[in-house]
Amino acid sequence: MYQRILVATDGSTLSKKAVSSALALARLSGAEVVALKVVPRYPQSYFEGGLALPLSDINKIEKQWAAHGQAIVDTVAKSSAAKGLTVKAVIAKSDLISEAIIATAKKHKCDLIVMASHGRKGIKRLLLGSETQQVLTHSHIPVLVLR
Repeated sequence: MYQRILVATDGSTLSKKAVSSALALARLSGAEVVALKVVPRYPQSYFEGGLALPLSDINKIEKQWAAHGQAIVDTVAKSSAAKGLTVKAVIAKSDLISEAIIATAKKHKCDLIVMASHGRKGIKRLLLGSETQQVLTHSHIPVLVLR
């Protein structure tokens, strides 16, 4: 069935459900799991909405974001180890979340991507976008979307 499953998580309640489903599927199929958290980069120009901060402060903020992201995927890995599953905890630093998810799935030779969808509609979807929709549109790897 599946050999390696990538599960994208942001630590939210909805993504935790996707993680649980991905782990259950991995258990059934004997697959390895790659748990991914995409961490944004700090916006550094006025036009990107960032504040003009010293580079040392920006580095500190990005390290905090990376540490928080690592803690999220490490939690997935630790809880899975007790169940006998092999989980690789990965963070990717990118402002393009959907592209980072697809690139990580390719890099780790995953044959399924599992992720949650918040199901936003209307103006919220327009303003916040849909990373899930972008992954569905551009991925050549099957995608399982949970709500």
